[in-house]
Amino acid sequence: MTKDLSYLFGIIITILIGTFLYFTLCSDCRLASVQEALPQEETVVGKNPDPTSFPFAIEHEDFSFKSPNNFNFAHSSESFELPVSLEVNTGIERLKAYLLENPDKSIDITGLYLSAEENTTAWPNLGLARANMVKNYFVGSGIPSAQTNTFGKLVEEIVPSENILLGPVNYTLVDTTDNSEDLQELYKKITDDPLVLYFETGEAALTLTSTQRAKVADIAKYLDKMEGATCTVKGHTDTTGESASNVILGQERADFIKAFLVRNGIPEAKVTSISKGSDDPIASNTTEEGRRKNRRTVVTLN
Repeated sequence: MTKDLSYLFGIIITILIGTFLYFTLCSDCRLASVQEALPQEETVVGKNPDPTSFPFAIEHEDFSFKSPNNFNFAHSSESFELPVSLEVNTGIERLKAYLLENPDKSIDITGLYLSAEENTTAWPNLGLARANMVKNYFVGSGIPSAQTNTFGKLVEEIVPSENILLGPVNYTLVDTTDNSEDLQELYKKITDDPLVLYFETGEAALTLTSTQRAKVADIAKYLDKMEGATCTVKGHTDTTGESASNVILGQERADFIKAFLVRNGIPEAKVTSISKGSDDPIASNTTEEGRRKNRRTVVTLN
């Protein structure tokens, strides 16, 4: 073999070995290049779920109405947002006409709420408070109060829109039942264990316990369903201070509770507030414990 042929043969061998090594050792590089050239699927990180929206919907065998709009509520609020939509008001007018023509029917109003919401109302839960606010709007629109029933329901799956719950109220038409016996039992329950609220010295404000809220709900239900029923709020004080000042303080406490009841849906005409001052103590005013018991406001049915 001549020197030139040996040189050429060496070049060819070098090229072949280099090509072999490239395809063997750089396959991963080529695969990565191909993958980079392909269109990549977009990944969405942290996308929020769509807000939950409940329509204003009433479906019955002889009545039907549905609107995507409903009563909306801010988080932890019992008061619905204003204004109420025209479609909702149209549905209420149709419901009123139906109920007036069918006194054997009633509307169940169920307010929904989340456990994460703060309940500062007089009602056992925020759902019941919302239902009563909607009921009052219905009654103000001409729907008979006797044909409305209110309930509360915990629904943890609700997703607010920013800070607003969209339509957390459900509606169901039901048969009107004779509840006279239930009202008699409710009257006895309230009078046997009346609502008593205690105050600190000189104060006319308080926070209700869950038991007290349940009693408020019972009183509201009785006043709502029993025609002509009313209640009286009596403000009491201990003997600390002047007698005349205690009468004023007792009235302030009674007026505070009356306003609290009215703000939570009990008609003002059904509530009377009076002061007993330091009269009618239920315990000795010579001890702190006795004075604490005397600083009270009592709600009784008339």
